[in-house]
Amino acid sequence: MTGRKPALDTPIPNRIAELRERAGLSRVELAQRVGVNPQTIGYLERGEYNPSLVLAFRLADQFELPIEEIFVRG
Repeated sequence: MTGRKPALDTPIPNRIAELRERAGLSRVELAQRVGVNPQTIGYLERGEYNPSLVLAFRLADQFELPIEEIFVRG
């Protein structure tokens, strides 16, 4: 395996805002569905926070997509 490893604090790019809007959900609605504070959704969408593995799976379940289609490796 070659290439650089991302720093632990490097944000993981994601498609959460796009998928949320496509589903017609507000940040509050998505937050309620995945069990987090609406601010957390905002932080994720802006790339200011990396989700836990549990939250990543909840988001994948919500959007009915594999995690790899929500979070993009840089």
